[in-house]
Amino acid sequence: MKKEQLEEFSSLREINVLRIKEAKEQGRKVVGTYCAYCPQELILAAGAIPVSLCGTKEEPITAAEETLPRNLCPLIKSSYGFAVTDTCPFFYFSDLVIGETTCDGKKKMFELLGDIKPLHVMELPFLKPTESSFALWVDELRRLKTRLESEFEIEIKDADIWKAIEIVNQEKAALKAIYDLNKADPPPISGIELLTVSHSIAFDSDKEEVIQMLKKLTGAVTANNNQAKASKPRVLLTGCPVGIGTEKVIRLTEELNADVVAMENCSGYKTLELMTSKEYDDPIVALAHKYLKIPCSCMSPNPYRLELLERMIEEFSVDVVIDLTWQACHTYNIEAYQVQHLVKKKGIPHLHLESDYSSSDLGSLSVRIQALLEMVER
Repeated sequence: MKKEQLEEFSSLREINVLRIKEAKEQGRKVVGTYCAYCPQELILAAGAIPVSLCGTKEEPITAAEETLPRNLCPLIKSSYGFAVTDTCPFFYFSDLVIGETTCDGKKKMFELLGDIKPLHVMELPFLKPTESSFALWVDELRRLKTRLESEFEIEIKDADIWKAIEIVNQEKAALKAIYDLNKADPPPISGIELLTVSHSIAFDSDKEEVIQMLKKLTGAVTANNNQAKASKPRVLLTGCPVGIGTEKVIRLTEELNADVVAMENCSGYKTLELMTSKEYDDPIVALAHKYLKIPCSCMSPNPYRLELLERMIEEFSVDVVIDLTWQACHTYNIEAYQVQHLVKKKGIPHLHLESDYSSSDLGSLSVRIQALLEMVER
């Protein structure tokens, strides 16, 4: 049963290419997004389909490097490469793409991207705890709402936003329930399987369907969980986002007889605790409170990431922490020092890896990960 459910997630991307094509033919709009900071709720409230455009493949990078510098973050180059080669169906179908000023590389890449597709860039404040930062972010959400209304010639009502908030809250809770299954020993879901689920749902055009699929998978896994004691090292992956195509560290770690039980990065657990509260009268204000709490390394200071990591180490019974930084991602690279300090204080082995999307370093990564795992006694 678990295998059947996972196969459904694996095929979501291909199925939804056809679904979105049909939806477009019926007049529905598609909005492409690049980051967890983009409020899906406003896109849903506009009656549009949100899809992820974040590049997780190496193939389009060569084309991107004709314009972008080679020593730029591979995630940025992959995302731009898909756009200039027109090889991503979700980018092709997008009527509008939304970016955020999370880093200098993305900010400047979006300037070029605007020559290809209608583009809206949200100004993300970097100083998290200030009143002015919150006010700026509220204004940015309102500006996005106005852009969606103007672009699609609609009116987004508060009731539509609250309805979308409820749907996204349910989706986050259902995905978190799957991640939390791996608090068990042995973990019932591999790291690759977790990644497949979280990556695939970013392309589904029907949130209600996703929620039901996630709940069915949780039920199937729970019903068939093996209660035998495991002896494999339990690994937590943190750092930059990973996706299908950039999963080499997860795959290598599991091939070396360890279990990747949790992923803290923004393609994993980082956003799953954050629910939009209904205590506010204004849904825009409610969304601003949630999204500004995302513990990305672009924020200063960023204590919630360390708090979350510390809790995850305990709750998932973690033996080893691997911190993955993509080449030229300066904010995560600098923050790796704080992560290392935290993990050492917890008394468990830690490894910081800096890599790109290529397979050229598979050998050295394997040697380093194996040496790390040999430090674990279970």
